[in-house]
Amino acid sequence: MSDTIRIALIGATGLIGTTVIGQCIGREDVRLMGIARREMKLPRGIRMELFVAEPAKWGEVIEAIRPTALICALGTTWKKAGEEEAAFRAVDHDLVLETAQAARKLNVERFVHVSSAGADPMSGKFYLKVKGEVERELTKMRFGRLDILRPGLLIAVQRNGLVSRRRLWATSCCTAATVGSAQSGPTVSPRLRLRLQSGRRGAVSSMTMTAYCAQRRRYRRSNTKRVRA
Repeated sequence: MSDTIRIALIGATGLIGTTVIGQCIGREDVRLMGIARREMKLPRGIRMELFVAEPAKWGEVIEAIRPTALICALGTTWKKAGEEEAAFRAVDHDLVLETAQAARKLNVERFVHVSSAGADPMSGKFYLKVKGEVERELTKMRFGRLDILRPGLLIAVQRNGLVSRRRLWATSCCTAATVGSAQSGPTVSPRLRLRLQSGRRGAVSSMTMTAYCAQRRRYRRSNTKRVRA
């Protein structure tokens, strides 16, 4: 199908990654290709390929599959990193940027990165400082389109019919990856305080949960890929 978009998903086994996979079940407009360090059980009904390789080989995988967009849902936690700064930085900083550099070198058009609310390279908190440093470096790479999503605490529980936060952010990843390449970025109302930075080759967007939820409601009402204010 000519309209099918090839999407590579890095971090397919994590909280956001597995939810992105679930959001792609039944979608004919997406060809999803996961890249991970270990095997994983795929949900029933998903049509995707999973490439298992060490991070040093991920660039070769990206070169082989030639995605239009790459969703980077890489990340560990302070606890999983053994509360060691070097171990945390190796994943959330070094590995993310190495993946982005490989994608940029191979002319991947769109890059979607899951960061964190409060990310700031000048923050006194190590976690937020690392996240902010990554965002700063990504904006220098000049992808055709770069979306930086800033979720807060990711909760997997549904209460009173409300969609879990991780599902909302996974949906946002899919929306950003599949949005028309002719667009310079999502069109939203200024009152949502969506931070937009224009680069030479495209737009960089970073949104809060409030902004995303409002954007998603408009998306559903319009039933189009273009988000209208």
